[in-house]
Order: sequence, then C-alpha cells, then structure tokens
Amino acid sequence: MEEDAPSTSRSTQLSRKKSKKRKRILKTVPLEEADPLYPSSFSVPKKDARRIWKHEDTEELQVLEASFEPPKALQSPFQYFKMLFTDEMIDHIAYHTNLYSAQELGDTIKTSPKEIEDFLSILLFMSVFNFPPLEDYWHHELSFSVIADIMSKKRFQLLRQFIHFNDNQQCNDSGDRFNKIRPLFYMLRDQCLQIPSTYKHSVDEVMVAYKGTRAGNLRQYIGNKPHKWGFKLFCRASSSVIIHDLLLYQGASTFFNTTLSEEEQMLPLGAKVVTTLCKTVTQPRLSVVFCNNYFTSFKLVEYLDTSLGVKCIGTVRPNRTGGATLMTDKELTKKGRGAFDYKAAEGVIAVKWFDNKCVNLLSNAVGVMPLSTVKRWSKESKAKISIPCPSLIHAYNEHMGGIDLSDMLVHLYKTPAKSTRWYLPLFGYVLHLCITNSWLVYKWECGQLNQKPISLKRFRLAVAQSSIQSYPTIIQLSTMASQMSIYSDIRISASIVMNM
Repeated sequence: MEEDAPSTSRSTQLSRKKSKKRKRILKTVPLEEADPLYPSSFSVPKKDARRIWKHEDTEELQVLEASFEPPKALQSPFQYFKMLFTDEMIDHIAYHTNLYSAQELGDTIKTSPKEIEDFLSILLFMSVFNFPPLEDYWHHELSFSVIADIMSKKRFQLLRQFIHFNDNQQCNDSGDRFNKIRPLFYMLRDQCLQIPSTYKHSVDEVMVAYKGTRAGNLRQYIGNKPHKWGFKLFCRASSSVIIHDLLLYQGASTFFNTTLSEEEQMLPLGAKVVTTLCKTVTQPRLSVVFCNNYFTSFKLVEYLDTSLGVKCIGTVRPNRTGGATLMTDKELTKKGRGAFDYKAAEGVIAVKWFDNKCVNLLSNAVGVMPLSTVKRWSKESKAKISIPCPSLIHAYNEHMGGIDLSDMLVHLYKTPAKSTRWYLPLFGYVLHLCITNSWLVYKWECGQLNQKPISLKRFRLAVAQSSIQSYPTIIQLSTMASQMSIYSDIRISASIVMNM
C-alpha cells in the first residue's frame, strides 16, 4: 500500500511557516543556593522536635525612637547629593573612562571630573523630560537647549560609549562577577552607612531592571516585583525609607568578600543575607529588623538575638517556625476573619492569623497583646468591618514597606540606559539611589527646621542644574530662595518649570 502524499493545502503550508518562527524566550539559570536547613522534602530537625512550645504571650520590647541633633541650616540640593555621590566617585569614573578609552583606542578621550559631572547632569535632565529618541535632545527643530548647550551629541555619545568603573585587565583576574561595577557600589555603600539611622529596619529584595542576555544567569526573575527581570540586590532600609546597606546577589559567591563564621556559613541563604546586612547596624541592641518569609526562620531570629543583639519580626513559611504546632488553616478559617493562634518557646512567639488567608509570623520583639483592629471589606454586609489584629502584625505592616517605597522613588524617573553593556543599568541605579537618599535626608532636615521641602522632581532638577554655570536666569524652587535657587537657560520659560 502506498504511503499518503504530503499535504499541499494552503492551510498546512501556513502552519509550517508559523512553526518556523520562534519567540525569544528569556531564560535564567537559577543561582539559588541549596538550603541546608530547609530542604524541599522537609522533616522537623531533632532540636525543633525537642523544643517545648506553650500557649503564652511574650513581653513586648520597648523600641526607643532615635534622637538626632537638628541641623543648623539647610544645604543646597547639590550639596546633599554630593554627600552620597562624592568627588571620589566622580574622579574614579573619569580615571577609568580615560583608561578604558586608551586600552581600546590607543589614546584617551581626555574627559575630566567636571565633564563627568556635566554628563550626570544630562542624565538627570533626561530622566525628568524623557524624550523617547535620544537624538531629539539635540535635534535642530526640537533642540532642548539646557542639554544641547552643555555638551554636543557626539561628545555625549562618546562618553556613554566609553564610561567605565573598573580596570578591565584586573577584572579578568577577579572572581567577582560584578567586578565591572563593584567599586562604585563599595563607595556608595560607604556613604550610605554614614547616614544616621533609626532603630527600626527592614530587609528586602530589589530588582534593577535588565532583560538582556549578556549578563548570563546574573539576570534573575522575581514574579511579584514591578521589574520582574533584572539584577537582584538585598537592601536594608530604616523606617525613614533611607537605604543604608546593600548586597549584590551572585549566587554561591554572593558573600565572597564577607567574613562569615562557621555557624553563619551553615545558615540558609536568606538568614545569611539578613545577618550580613545587620552587622552594620549602629545600635544593634536597640534595633528591630523586619523581613518577609524569604528570609525569616526560627534559626535567624535566634541567631540575630544571640550574636548581634538585634530583634526580629517577620512572616515565615510553615516549615521554618522551629516546630511550633499551631491551628490548621481550615480550623482558623472556620472561626472567621481575625482569628489567630499563637505559641511561644525560648523567647520567640509564633503566630498564625487569618485575614483573606492565613499568614504565619515569628517575633522576639513584639507579642500578640495588645490587640488592635483593622478595617476590611465584608462581602456579606457590603461594608467595612473591624477585625482583631495581633500587635506584632500591626508592627510588621507599619515598618516592613521601606524598601518597596524607596524602590518606587528610585524608579520614578529613569535615565535612558538601553545598551549591550549589562552594567549600565546598575550605574543608573547608583545614580538614582543617591538622588533618592539625599532627597530623603533633605526632607527629614526640612521637617526638623519646620521648612516645606521641594518635591523629588524639583530636587532632581536642582541637582542637575547646579553644575551649569552659564545660565544666569534664577528660578526659585521654594520659599528658601537663598538655598534652593537653580540656574535655567533663558530660552526655557520659568513658568513651565515651576508647574512641573
């Protein structure tokens, strides 16, 4: 019997053509370390099984409010910015940009620290006005004179092409996968650690957006973040939303330059991150750190207290509570919204609370009492109702969002960073974090002096224009005329800038 002839119908041919087209799928190789304490096939460790849990509350730790000496006077936005993005950083960029251009071209492009400052000013202007094509800022009809008069398009593109932050020849011999940008992060971290901090801290992940493929598996995916693809950082922020410490994630070598004890090396990844970031807390025995269930475990809460003196409150996965046997989700659901169960052992309390769904928390800083109430929408009564809320959950909700708020402020204004070089988005993050942190410091000092602060946008514009000396028209950004005045090009209407 003869075989059937291949189909020659038009629909079959079209389906074959479509099958040849392949979509570009972004893949990432997971860098997560194996969790030595909590494997996927979980069994309760013997120590957890021997731990005695009792249905009792714990004493609440009285966390003092940090007191700071108010400033004598406000500084200019540019001075606040320079507290974080220092002259040392600018000199470093200028030196390595010249070095890289000499390695590539045989001669330097002869940039200077002043020109690097102008380059940063242009990036800040672009982040606010955001013309889609880069060339439009220099177009003869659409020319944006504030930028076009600072630097020519060719010079800007040349600097952007050769801007560098480390010596490539030394980078090749380094085991650090972020070596091209690491020096800048070290200098940024040193300055952030000098900012006075409150006693309440939060630790969370931050994503620096990047969808390219040149960074390999340094590019991570987190589905619940606004920027799902990118470089992952771990940050510690105080309750003032200021980021004080940060750690670049690169898998097993994340802690390559960190001294860890034998006990710390045995901690799971999340616990190691929180411990590392809490080592730089200035007043550990007065401080509380808040973290989510990616980091929290009974081992972390216990270790932070015994080794550093830092208390901890965090949501926790059911298999990390240290063996606490609480009511099941089904039992709490039957009791209705606001129902909770708790048990304590060794000064740590484990709580399960039912809201829309059940959530588990561990704490050695705040207990269940006193109860507060929260408003929730009820489908049955078609109105908001009050449900009971344990004290530690109220504290967690109040202090946990600092990293997310800081991240939102950092990403409000973006610089054009599309490039084949994967480290440029990280450079953009450093620049914008310096702006955000310096604005938050300025805003706090305004509150201390009963002054009305300017917005983040105007603060950003003030920093961008401070290095421009050739524009004599002064625009007042606030009532603090002597300190908050900036220069603007005479061809830009002052009223337009004031209404932004």
